[in-house]
Amino acid sequence: MLDPSSSEEESDEALEEESRAVLVAAGGSQRAPPAPAREGRREAPGRAGGGGGAARPGSPSPSVLSEGRDEPERQLDEEQERRIRLQLYVLVVRCIAYPFNAKQPTDMARRQQKLNKQQLQLLKERFQAFLNGETQIVADEAFCNAVRSYYEVFLKSDRVARMVQSGGCCANDFREVFKKNIEKRVRSLPEIDGLSKETVLSSWIAKYDAIYRGEEDLCKQPNRMALSAVSELILSKEQLYEMFQQILGIKKLEHQLLYNACQLDNADEQAAQIRRELDGRLQLAEKMAKERKFPKFIAKEMEAMYIEELRSSVNLLMANLESLPVSKGGPEFKLQKLKRSQNSAFLDIGDENEIQLSKSDVVLSFTLEIVIMEVEGLKSVAPNRIVYCTMEVEGGEKLQTDQAEASRPQWGTQGDFTTTHPRPVVKVKLFTESTGVLALEDKELGRVILYPTSNSSKSADFHRMIVPKNSQDSDLKIKLAVRMDKPPHMKHSGYLYALGQKVWKRWKKRYFVLVQVSQYTFAMCSYREKKSEPQELMQLEGYTVDYTDPHSGLQGGRMFFNAVKEGDTVIFASDDEQDRILWVQAMYRATGQSYKPIPASQAQKLNPKGGTLHADAQLYADRFQKHGMDEFISANPCKLDHAFLFRLLQRQTLDHRLNDSYSCLGWFSPGQVFVLDEYCARYGVRGCHRHLCYLTELMEHSENGAVIDPTLLHYSFAFCASHVHGNRPDGIGTVSMEEKERFEEIKERLSFLLENQISHFRYCFPFGRPEGALKATLSLLERVLMKDIATPIPAEEVKKVVRKCLEKAALINYTRLTEYAKIEGPAEKETETMNQASPAKKLEDVLHLAELCIEVLQQNEEHHSEAFAWWPDLLAEHAEKFWALFTVDMDTALEAQPQDSWDSFPLFQLLNNFLRNDTLLCNGKFHKHLQEIFVPLVVRYVDLMESSIAQSIHRGFEQETWQPVKNIANSLPNVALPKVPSLPLNLPQIPSISTPSWMAPLYESTNGSATSEDLFWKLDALQMFVLDLHWPEQEFARHLEQRLKLMASDMIEACVKRTRTAFELKLQKASKTTDLRIPASVCTMFNVLVDAKKQSTKLCALDGGQEQQYHSKIDDLIDSTVKEIISMLVSKFVAVLEGVLSKLSRYDEGTFFSSILSFTVKAAAKYVDVPKPGMDLADTYIMFVRQNQDILREKVNEEMYIEKLFDQWYSSSMKVICVWLADRLDVQLHIYQLKTLIKIVKKTYRDFRLQGVLEGTLNSKTYDTLHRRLTVEEATASVSEGGGLQGITMKDSDEEEEG
Repeated sequence: MLDPSSSEEESDEALEEESRAVLVAAGGSQRAPPAPAREGRREAPGRAGGGGGAARPGSPSPSVLSEGRDEPERQLDEEQERRIRLQLYVLVVRCIAYPFNAKQPTDMARRQQKLNKQQLQLLKERFQAFLNGETQIVADEAFCNAVRSYYEVFLKSDRVARMVQSGGCCANDFREVFKKNIEKRVRSLPEIDGLSKETVLSSWIAKYDAIYRGEEDLCKQPNRMALSAVSELILSKEQLYEMFQQILGIKKLEHQLLYNACQLDNADEQAAQIRRELDGRLQLAEKMAKERKFPKFIAKEMEAMYIEELRSSVNLLMANLESLPVSKGGPEFKLQKLKRSQNSAFLDIGDENEIQLSKSDVVLSFTLEIVIMEVEGLKSVAPNRIVYCTMEVEGGEKLQTDQAEASRPQWGTQGDFTTTHPRPVVKVKLFTESTGVLALEDKELGRVILYPTSNSSKSADFHRMIVPKNSQDSDLKIKLAVRMDKPPHMKHSGYLYALGQKVWKRWKKRYFVLVQVSQYTFAMCSYREKKSEPQELMQLEGYTVDYTDPHSGLQGGRMFFNAVKEGDTVIFASDDEQDRILWVQAMYRATGQSYKPIPASQAQKLNPKGGTLHADAQLYADRFQKHGMDEFISANPCKLDHAFLFRLLQRQTLDHRLNDSYSCLGWFSPGQVFVLDEYCARYGVRGCHRHLCYLTELMEHSENGAVIDPTLLHYSFAFCASHVHGNRPDGIGTVSMEEKERFEEIKERLSFLLENQISHFRYCFPFGRPEGALKATLSLLERVLMKDIATPIPAEEVKKVVRKCLEKAALINYTRLTEYAKIEGPAEKETETMNQASPAKKLEDVLHLAELCIEVLQQNEEHHSEAFAWWPDLLAEHAEKFWALFTVDMDTALEAQPQDSWDSFPLFQLLNNFLRNDTLLCNGKFHKHLQEIFVPLVVRYVDLMESSIAQSIHRGFEQETWQPVKNIANSLPNVALPKVPSLPLNLPQIPSISTPSWMAPLYESTNGSATSEDLFWKLDALQMFVLDLHWPEQEFARHLEQRLKLMASDMIEACVKRTRTAFELKLQKASKTTDLRIPASVCTMFNVLVDAKKQSTKLCALDGGQEQQYHSKIDDLIDSTVKEIISMLVSKFVAVLEGVLSKLSRYDEGTFFSSILSFTVKAAAKYVDVPKPGMDLADTYIMFVRQNQDILREKVNEEMYIEKLFDQWYSSSMKVICVWLADRLDVQLHIYQLKTLIKIVKKTYRDFRLQGVLEGTLNSKTYDTLHRRLTVEEATASVSEGGGLQGITMKDSDEEEEG
């Protein structure tokens, strides 16, 4: 506010001058004193929030400055700081006691209880107990996974521990992070009929709350909520007093002394104190304008503007005070016509044209209570007569008591009256009922007339009644009480002698009333009896009251005082000293004068009249002086350095707020905001100074690790920027040089702070907490970078600064991450250990580091990307910078790997799977570098795998036993395999491996050979490996796919050709008789071709036009090979049939062998039972057919090929028989030939029909021809042989014998 050195000439008031000298020890400087207090505060943490009067009654001493000093100097510093705090507390309690500018805000967000280290540890234990199954909370696997992730990533994070330590974390932050996490998880879950995802979310949140609460006693919760409501919402005056005792370190005893001495419970005294302060500020402004001692402004013309602003601010305060009701509960006397004249009167004292009060403006209203108790000395009336009383206030209504017998005239009746007369006349009369018939009125027995005032005794007393003449009741008394209440705006009353020049021109005793018409309008009024309007009145504005010596020329009155104004003096006198003191005190409050009247004699004698009040006041004054605190009460607030005092007050309040149990983020509580607002308004603290101090304190706390809401910084900075650039945010247009210089310093410091926070965004705003803080910080940075308030900063400049911050952030994040992962240890020993680590260990460490890097970037995307939504490319650049740092470690580890080692492929898959799904990082700088590193490895790997597979085909088919394998794991050769999950890959060593579990069901029913199954699995696994790489560059990915498809085509072609060759050799070695049974190896070969057909569809097919050639080529080869081997197999079967038919040819008619056979059989049949010729041959062939059908059906996996084989086999067999019969068209078949053929044909027909050969194939023309021939032969034989067929017939019957 004002420079206190400007008032040094006024040294007549010793107490005020001493207080000023103590409070402003730095002379004219307003910025020097805070430094030692700040240092002392920083060295004594927690004391601002302590209980003040308990541990340290005085204010904390500046421990840093006191080191090395002598003890007396240290004690002097402590005493000086204590005095400053006491003076500040006096100003604060006055603001609390009688606020007239500010109210406690009700729209502020309620702050949550902050979490501490112990609570965080308890939370970890509760969530660990849940994960260990030690709680009764039922949960599914998905929820357990969500909780596990939350526990590992969030609760165990050191960033969360730091946030809790800084006091910026509450339970709601923990809950919101979990909620955000599970929302993401639940969205990815599949839809469930009848169960919405909102239901799942609410259920999970309820379970989280149950885990969070643990086994807490739920009945404690309401208590905490009640405490929170008291602390965070509206506080009473007593609670505010207690809060600021703690803030300023004031003892309870000191508060009580100050409370009584300041008369904080006396609204009149507080209002008078405000009026005196405002009057003093106006006088100081006038003096400053007269002496031209101004603060240094940025422009000369602001000096006159500054005086006007001072006047305007005081006028505004006057208007605010004027708008308050005179007293709570009383009428609100807000005379609008007086406001303007009142304010102008303070500016131009003695204005002759000011509007005066009229008698009608001063209206008082009194309430009288009259209680009639009893009557004594009533003798003139018979005991059984009825008596009663009446009571009235003259000019008003009349009331009557109940009736009573004259022997017991007691009532206890109360009558209530309202009057506007300050000096009313009360009449009470006693009546008895008249017994005469002609009596019109009751008989009056006596009366009493009273003249009460508001100062009269309110106790019940006996009063002698006036009785009629000749009455026997000469000693008639009535006991009654009259209570006349004083209205709130009647400040004092009583009898005084008065003499003035304009009013009360005759010295005589009058009844005076001091009336407060409004906050700034008081009047001394004299009243006559039974009059509501004053006889004369004097408006006290501009008068100064003081004690005077007795005037010898005036008779009446012993104790004199006067009221003086330019051109007028009014002399008053009372009958005793106590009355005079009370009148002077009341008029002193009313006049608003800065001079405080002091009686000539300090040693006052107690006066019995009203002596109790005076004794109490004197007692408090004595105790106050004894404790040496009277200087703080009597100090003139206008001469104090409020800029320094407010800075101290705001600093201590903020310290107390940050150390309380709430996560406030720098926001004051409603009660604190109210007191600070009231202080600024009442004592003229400039808004810019307030916010500059606030910014300084907030930045200092933020630099020391506290969590501060950037919205607060933004609001204060915007206010100061608007003020410095002349936009008048609070109506103040003057800008001092000091404000501008401090603003520039703070702007530079704030810019550095914000850039540092953005560079450390992962640690300053962990997991996006506080919510929206990072976004608000970026917005504030843009505001700080503006050169003035009107010109927006170009977007590119903001982007440039943010880019620089994010580049630093990448280095900071990666450095801390590597320290966490112990890749780059700070100690030399750790570095040497890393350099000597094995390649496998290096690769393992880099893989772990890559996982951590991905986790960091995913968290950045999840929690911070919204804040950087304006510059998504900058976040991508930050990630690229981050990966560039990782590249160094990755390249070092990969260079250490031995040649032809494939253990690094999981690293590529991990990184590539993350990068390819990020639209900004896909095919970015790091992604391309990653591809460049792994392209040679992939190509080399594919080359070696191709060579390995080709060698395995060559070696495998040379050593192939063609034994069918049920499972691939039974007979895998020791050949290197392509990368599949959890498989070691190292071609040079050719490790022995087991089949991965995921492939077992794929080949569960396989009957192929070991070599073929090994081949197909390797080709498939190799293609799956390359596919799993998800190579981001389309051209190379297409090249790899084409190469692998071509490789698969070539390998399968080689396999098919080798199999066909082996098949042909195998058949050549097979028997041509009915003893032939298809070997398992032949079926295995057949199955190899079947599998080759199936695998070619998957392994050789490409999407797109010409690239179908690989698939179609191998398909054609397989189909032609299958046809060939079917043909070869059918030829083999037909050769067996031809062997059978050749045996039957021996029975041809006309041959020598036939004659011999016939004769031999007939001759032998006479003596023994000769077997039927031809039946063994037929049965043997039929058995051959059936068993080979069963073998093929059982061991060949492809139904379609079996059907083709059976079709060809059946057709070829029928054709061979038909040809054989055609050669014997002109010859009758031998009976044995006929029987054998009939049996062979019928059984073959039936067997192939049972095998599924279609009717069209079965009943072909060849079969029809064959059937007709055999039927004819059968008929001929039946006639010639006479039943020689023995039941064998071509008819559809089951009667023939089964062979």
